[in-house]
Amino acid sequence: MKFATEYLEFNTRKQREYINITDKVEAVVRKSGVKEGMVLVSAMHITAGVYVNDAESGLIQDIDDWLEGIAPYRDDYRHHRTGETNGDAHLKSLVVHHEVIVPITNGGLDFGPWQQIYYAEFDGQRRKRVIVKVMGE
Repeated sequence: MKFATEYLEFNTRKQREYINITDKVEAVVRKSGVKEGMVLVSAMHITAGVYVNDAESGLIQDIDDWLEGIAPYRDDYRHHRTGETNGDAHLKSLVVHHEVIVPITNGGLDFGPWQQIYYAEFDGQRRKRVIVKVMGE
């Protein structure tokens, strides 16, 4: 079995941002030489997430609005007593989750129609990482 690991780095321009990383993950898979297996894509920060969905701008805005409705920014989060001001970012990341696993078939990502991999940043404007781990034959 082969394994390959690479790290993607992000420093977003906005506090909340959604970045399509499908091409970057595909490049790691191609470089690995794995033809059959899976790839794990995981945010390495507790205020970010990774998800699979459609690459349609209206949907991305709907997701952002929905997450803000579930976990809006507020001044009164208990977490803020630590000196942080990102309590909502921690909650949003719980909803999105921090990782996805995508099958690899014939050397490529084996998606359904319209599926893409997104990095979701909820406390940005600083350096963050995502691990991409390819496993298979």
